[in-house]
Order: sequence, then C-alpha cells, then structure tokens
Amino acid sequence: MLRFIKKVFIGFFLFHLFYLVILKFVDPPITITQLSSIFNGNGFNRNQVSLKDISVHGRLAVIASEDQLFPDHNGFDIKSIKKALAYNKKKPGRVRGASTISQQVAKNVFLWQGRSWIRKGLEVYFTFMIEIIWGKKRILEVYLNEAEMGKGIFGIEAASKKYFNHRASKLTKSEAAMIAASLPNPIRFTVKPQSRYVVRKYPWVMRQMNNLGADPDVQEIINVGRSTK
Repeated sequence: MLRFIKKVFIGFFLFHLFYLVILKFVDPPITITQLSSIFNGNGFNRNQVSLKDISVHGRLAVIASEDQLFPDHNGFDIKSIKKALAYNKKKPGRVRGASTISQQVAKNVFLWQGRSWIRKGLEVYFTFMIEIIWGKKRILEVYLNEAEMGKGIFGIEAASKKYFNHRASKLTKSEAAMIAASLPNPIRFTVKPQSRYVVRKYPWVMRQMNNLGADPDVQEIINVGRSTK
C-alpha cells in the first residue's frame, strides 16, 4: 500500500512539473475559477494575448496597483504579510490580504478560491515553482490574461473590449488604471458602471504609475515590445 501511495505521489509530482513547464510556453486552457464562473451563471469571456499586445500602461498599472515590489521579491512580500497578519489579529471580523502578483497567479491558475490552510500551503509551493520556472515576465503575462476583471470577464484583453471597445494594446493610462483599481474585488468594484471605490482609487493608481514608470527594474519587466503611449 505504501509503495502504491509513493508511486501515485511521484506520478502526480512529475505530471504537475511537466504541466508547469508546458505553461511557461502555452496559455492555460481553463482554470477552476473560470469553470466556477460558468457553473454559477456568470459566463466566461477571455481573450488570451501575448504581453507585447498589451499596452505598456496595462502592464504597469497592475504592478502599481497590486504589487509594487513585484520586480524585487521572490514571490512573497514578507513585510506586507506581517502587516496583514497583525491587522487580521486585531480585527478578526475583517480580512486584509497581502498576496503578490505571483501568489495570485499560483492561486488563479492551479488552485481554487478560499482561505483554507491547505490551499494557502499549495499556493506557497506553486508560487515558489513559477518564480523559478516561469520568471517575472511570464508571470505578469499570465496574470494579465487569467485574472478576473469583472463578472465573467477574465484578462485585460476581454476587459478592454468590454469597457472601452478596443483592444488591450490601445489602453490609455487612465483606462488601464481603472481596470487595475477594480482588481481587489472586480465583481463589487466595477469599472462600468464605475463604482465609488474605482473613482477614488484609479487616480492614486495613476500617480503610482508615474512614480514607478522610470524604475529600471520595472522597465526591465514591462518593456517587451509594442505599446501605446
């Protein structure tokens, strides 16, 4: 029995390692979150594009809004995690997250939504693996293609077409900032009609984009080809 369990474990490990390597070059077919959106009647609208086909504003906006240390960390922002743990301990009725873009990609692509310790443990593992195997540009590309950006809307290409009637390659700074501002909860913080949260936050995102835009480490990640100025 133990030998059988060992073989199953080794087989699972080799399969998921193979899948991880494949996804460095091939877009994920569909995720658990996207399947849940279909089953819950919210639909599934996604158009996967390469990073060079996303406006530089779109690339920069999500870093400015979600994870400003993205170029520098190894997948985990330890300082933010400590702050979130302290906040959640003081106010157990509220929950503050501290997930990096890498952690969100690990959750969105390989796992399910939720806050169980099992899922968080697997999230740590997959975050570690994609940082090693994929690298920052691929992680950002997958994030921009798979993150939920509205009810049944996944990825910045579908969001751009839905909200602004043009492709993600044509996103302006303000449009990209509006989409990025909705990311903490894109079902509740809507881009159109524009929720009060997005109205308040997107000018802040634009200011952060101005601050980060000249950073050489950020530039190394976001400058990959065609963009819109």
